[in-house]
Amino acid sequence: MRTFLSLIALGVTLAAGFAQAAEPAKAVVPAAPVAVAAPAPAAAPAAPASASEKTPQQSKMATCNKDAEGKKGDERKDFMKNCLSAKPEAAATPQATQQNKMKTCNADAAGKKGDERKAFMSECLKK
Repeated sequence: MRTFLSLIALGVTLAAGFAQAAEPAKAVVPAAPVAVAAPAPAAAPAAPASASEKTPQQSKMATCNKDAEGKKGDERKDFMKNCLSAKPEAAATPQATQQNKMKTCNADAAGKKGDERKAFMSECLKK
């Protein structure tokens, strides 16, 4: 009896599914457009603009893979682990560059005072 009821329930479900699939799709038009800004999912990674552009992680992987040629087994595994976990060398940040410029210009401006120092520092920092 249970099997029979299960088969009937399955048949009704399948019949309803086929009937719904046979109906043409209806366009749903909202009554009034509503402007709601949905926040982007936090876990969604940023995709490159095109398939040919590599993400920084993909570039790092390619470089490490190339450098690991000739290594095998545990040696390769250790090399790849170290290579991929290495932080990239910090590029000179604009603030660090500006600080270095200030330091150099201040040292060069030693002995100058007033308008002369002001003009010198202005020119020096523009370089």
